[in-house]
Amino acid sequence: MAGVSPAAAADRYALLIAGAAGAEEYGLKYQSWQIAMSSLLRVRFDYPEDHIITLAEHAARGVNASTRDNVRAAVADLQRRARPDDTVFILLTGHGTTGGADEAKFNLVGPDLTATEWAALLEPIQGRLIVVNSASGSFPFLQLLSKRGRIVVTATASAMQEYETVFPEFFLKAFGDPAADADKNDRVSIWEAFVYGTAGVRKWFDERGQLPTERALLDDTGDGAGREADDVKGEDGAIAQVTYLQPDVPIAAPADSELGALMRRRADLQAQLDLLRARKPNLPETQYESELERLLLELARIDRDIRAQRR
Repeated sequence: MAGVSPAAAADRYALLIAGAAGAEEYGLKYQSWQIAMSSLLRVRFDYPEDHIITLAEHAARGVNASTRDNVRAAVADLQRRARPDDTVFILLTGHGTTGGADEAKFNLVGPDLTATEWAALLEPIQGRLIVVNSASGSFPFLQLLSKRGRIVVTATASAMQEYETVFPEFFLKAFGDPAADADKNDRVSIWEAFVYGTAGVRKWFDERGQLPTERALLDDTGDGAGREADDVKGEDGAIAQVTYLQPDVPIAAPADSELGALMRRRADLQAQLDLLRARKPNLPETQYESELERLLLELARIDRDIRAQRR
């Protein structure tokens, strides 16, 4: 669990980028996805307006054009504002091209940015970073953007998969569909949205009698290899299973009080426990049992101290 801050995030930010569409039908689709995601974050998840940055093919009120310079400015803004305990969500919807791995691009308005340039741009951002490149030709981004403690999702699993993708439609739907909440904790994790999106893609192609031209991958170990949703032997997913776009329930105690400190510590320990349980299949049994015992004992001590403070 090194390299991951499991504490409840202090703040959440989102950067939603719809690239150059190339045709009206694609532009309308990308716009609808972007509006739906922005509305979800603002209305259901209570993100402040200034915590959501939106770039699109055509500038509008509150929306800048998705040019290379505006992307750089938006990422620089996130770099200034995000802190180590924050969560930053970046969603790319549109077209992409692969070429060589270093030359893969997400199509912007005007000159594009390569995957290598994206990696350099995102490197200084603090906090837990979630990057979802849902475009065609997104596969090379997986290896170049992956980093320990970071979640990277691509809509494709091969440089050969350059057709228009349907993955973003189902990935976004997951956050509003109770069926996506597999563990029934009233929140949809990034992993649950990834699984739901993958199932939606498979069904979409099956209904049309077509072979799938896309397979989504998720990486959160930093090795750049990634894992498909139905790969039971894959190691990726532990961090994604305990990472949410939906904010945590606020701790109901003064921030500067002893009780508040205890409750924040308890939330931190619970997050560590959730992450440990998610990683159980990939840990030696002795290591898992040792970590589990340590966390449960400390949780018991914290609960005892919280009860004493409330008397």
